[in-house]
Formats: sequence, structure tokens, C-alpha cells
Amino acid sequence: MVKKTFIADKNHKLSKLALISVDGLSFSALRRALRQKDVKVNGVRISDDVSLSVGDQVEIYCQEINIDKYNEIYRDENILVINKKSGFTSEAVFELINQKYSTARFIHRLDRNTDGVMIFALNLVAEKALLDGFKNRTFDKKYHALVKGVPNKKQDVLTAYLVKDSDNSLVKIYDTPVKNSVKIKTGYKVIEINDDVSLLEVELYTGKTHQIRAHLAHIGHPIVGDGKYGDFAFNALKNEKTQKLTAVSLTLNFKTESPLYYLNGKKFTI
Repeated sequence: MVKKTFIADKNHKLSKLALISVDGLSFSALRRALRQKDVKVNGVRISDDVSLSVGDQVEIYCQEINIDKYNEIYRDENILVINKKSGFTSEAVFELINQKYSTARFIHRLDRNTDGVMIFALNLVAEKALLDGFKNRTFDKKYHALVKGVPNKKQDVLTAYLVKDSDNSLVKIYDTPVKNSVKIKTGYKVIEINDDVSLLEVELYTGKTHQIRAHLAHIGHPIVGDGKYGDFAFNALKNEKTQKLTAVSLTLNFKTESPLYYLNGKKFTI
């Protein structure tokens, strides 16, 4: 049993203030504590999501503290930037964020086992500006990928054709156009070599499902630990079960007339 305490700094619902004030507390853990009357307000046990007043002292006894799915990198009145942890879907992380910031808007995704920088809007105006930026590819995103082997070229921009296989939740890569394919473009630069693996900095010029993972596997350098496009024997040899792909940075670029222009050139890194 873990005891968490905080003092209300505004008049609001217990659940709202608790999720903001107690690191790692999930909504389900709070509801469980309420059902079991493991929550005290000013020394009195409660079972309902009561309204708090400024100065109220809250004690929460939890059997479960939420697994750390993310940590905040930056937040202002318009945006929230986080470092998403590997092993969680973007949707699950957003659900947790939305419990803490009820006005949060979902903008883009990272794969379940890809960690790193994600950005969310905190209002409608910011949502439009961010969605426009991603749609028009005006933002600069960089990834780090640990891959099997050493590429022949230390730096390259790869082009290929991708076909999405929704039934099997994967994509296939071809060197020439095929039916239902879309052209993809992936840039990389070798930044470190360690025996039989290389660390690449990767940039997406197109943004398609599993593009980095599938494209690098297609050229013979699958991401270490990738359970879908990787080299299973190599992963077993390295005892790696989680793909080594991280969204390491996001740089924002806005036009002068954008309401988010004050963030122009702002770079967020993990």
C-alpha cells in the first residue's frame, strides 16, 4: 500500500486534482481507492469523487501506481510535449494524458514499441496548427535506430514502394511500383558502429505505417529487437525483445501568421 498526499490549490473535483498532483496515479487506481474508501479528505474517509476546496488535504492509499507510460518534456497553454515510453500504444498514452488534461487533442502516433517525442494540442487552435504542420511536413523529426550490420553507405536517402497489408497488420516494401503501392522516402546517417550493429539517425521524408522498420529491413539492416520485421535469430542472439527505435527530436516550424509562431524553430529532444 502506497500513501500519496496533496493539498488542493484550487476548487475542483478530486479526480481532476489528484491526477494532476500525484505522479503515476491512474484514473483506475483512483477509482479503486475510492471504492475501498482508501481516500481521505481532511482526515475523513470518502468513497465519492467529491469537489475539493482550496486548502483541502487529501490522502490516497494506493495498491497500484500507474506504470510510467510517459514523462513531460514541455507544456504551455497550447501544447504538451512528452517522451512516450516503449511498450505502450499512443492511444493508451493519450487516454492517460486526457484524464489529466481534458482538452488535449491527439495529433500523431508512434508504434507501441517505439519510444520518444510526441506532441499533443491542448486546444482547438493548436490542434489545427499542429495537424497542418504534420500534413504539410514542415516539422523536422529525427529518429535513432539500432540496426543489424553496417550499411555500405554511411549516409543515404532511400526510395521504395510500400503496400499496406491491413489484414496482417504489416507492410511490404518493393523496389519498383506494384499494385496499390505508394512511394516512400527514408533518409539515414550512420552515427556509430559497434561490431555487428550500427546506430543510425533516420529522417522520414514520407510518413507511412511502419516505414522506418520495414524500409531498413528491406535493405538488409533490420532494427534490433523488432519482432515483426527483424531478424529473429539475431534478436535471440542479442537477447533483445523490444525494437530499438526512438523518436529523438521534433523541431517545429510555423509561418509568421500562425498562432503558434512563438514556437517556430523550437526543438524538443528526449
